[in-house]
Amino acid sequence: MKIAIVKLSALGDIIHAMIVLQYIKKNIPDAQIDWFVEEKFVGILENNPHIHALYPLRLKNNKRHVFKEYQKLKTISKQNQYDLVLDLQGLIKSALVARILSPNCVGFDKQSLREPLAAFFYKTSFHVPYEENVIMRNLKLTCKALNIDIPDIQTKEPFLFSTHESDIAPTLLVITGSSWQSKVYPKEHFVTILNALHVKSFIAWGNEKEKTDAQFICDHTNATMLPKMSLNELKTIVQNSQLVIGADSGPTHMAWALGRPSITIFGPTPSERNTVTTAINLTIDCEKAINARDINKHDFCIQQIDPLKIIALAKELLPC
Repeated sequence: MKIAIVKLSALGDIIHAMIVLQYIKKNIPDAQIDWFVEEKFVGILENNPHIHALYPLRLKNNKRHVFKEYQKLKTISKQNQYDLVLDLQGLIKSALVARILSPNCVGFDKQSLREPLAAFFYKTSFHVPYEENVIMRNLKLTCKALNIDIPDIQTKEPFLFSTHESDIAPTLLVITGSSWQSKVYPKEHFVTILNALHVKSFIAWGNEKEKTDAQFICDHTNATMLPKMSLNELKTIVQNSQLVIGADSGPTHMAWALGRPSITIFGPTPSERNTVTTAINLTIDCEKAINARDINKHDFCIQQIDPLKIIALAKELLPC
């Protein structure tokens, strides 16, 4: 069975969708699964044994390439003859990609989407409430489309893979940034946390603003700033870490995907929707109701989260 998955972006959302791969293969071992993704995020999917082929696309903020990309998709469609295409993104753009790849495309119904018009492109659509946990949404849509049982998510196995090797093994890895400034935990609070824990700490960063924050933290603690890393390199560092602390962002969610301890700090996004907690993957949030359909990107409540609470959680997770 030839299956294509469309999940274009963003990093954390792709990680949350990747969990479906292992359960597809467990139920349909001979399934050939291809993945369509924005070019900048292809690294997170690389080296995955469950993926047959990766197709990087350039659709975001690049109108010059859009027509060429859609022409490329038509060629891929003819070559691969997919039995099923799953749109796990649920946007008009991704739905159009899915429809080009095959008329037999599946997605969320219009009541379950932020962009309801996307459902127009699907041959079959299923209802999975938009407000539901995003990881379970991906699993439920996939299982309904393939007529397989919805698994217990706590049975997942680690599902990020890298061939990169590193001797860097942080006791604590701090992720300083996120896609929105309102999701970024204050650098001064991280200084408080690191100075209280007194463990071998490393700071990861991905852009110049994050680098500046990382340098501030290192200047006021004994932490070490990592060089800029590829996604494959970062996978290895997360795998080597005893604990990862960061905001609601892709690099922080890597820890859950790899089965490594983590504390995810939530501000304007709903913690119960955007991750799954386990005995070693904890969350802390602003302790208020958040409407998933009406996120306020200018809500900086994350700044009010007491670093002492994070220190207490970290002491529970760190090795004695």
